[in-house]
Amino acid sequence: MVPAIPFSATVSPVTATQLHWSYRPGCPVVPAQLRRVRLRYWGFDGRSHTGALVVNESVTGSVVAVFRRLYGERFPIRRMVPIDAYHGSDDRSMAADNTSAFNCRYAVAPGPKQWSVHAYGEAVDVNPVENPYLEGGKVLPAAGKPYLARSHVRPGMAVPGGQLVQAFALVGWQWGGRWTGSPDYQHFSSTGG
Repeated sequence: MVPAIPFSATVSPVTATQLHWSYRPGCPVVPAQLRRVRLRYWGFDGRSHTGALVVNESVTGSVVAVFRRLYGERFPIRRMVPIDAYHGSDDRSMAADNTSAFNCRYAVAPGPKQWSVHAYGEAVDVNPVENPYLEGGKVLPAAGKPYLARSHVRPGMAVPGGQLVQAFALVGWQWGGRWTGSPDYQHFSSTGG
């Protein structure tokens, strides 16, 4: 087993320039309300890595607490970079199995357009391939299809009572995997949306 590198997390402001692809005028929050959280996480390779999430300033403490716990439990995360690395494309980020948070976009849901909780920086999607979103019979990302069999638990998955779901529940966040009509296994939010 690789010797443990201590968990660390730093929180810093972000600018509109740093959020070139994920922020635009008209978003429900402004860059001054967001923070970049750089933190350590365990990869599927069994090694410690440093990643970053952009989240609302109001949830930085909760996010750090969740990932501190996951790090202590060596819960594996594929990668963690702000969605700007994928030019703000949720589809490209999910296909890369990227754990991400802020993205000024509308919710992927039927009905009238409404802001996603990600547009407020109050939601995190974790390991999208291992934890796909099932929307109208479509699996997002497509590579997540083998993971629709949720009873066959594999590393990196969010399951009831599991490490990932528990870590978010302990800070009062809700899990999209409990949604009955269109479960979103990767999605955790401070608001339940």
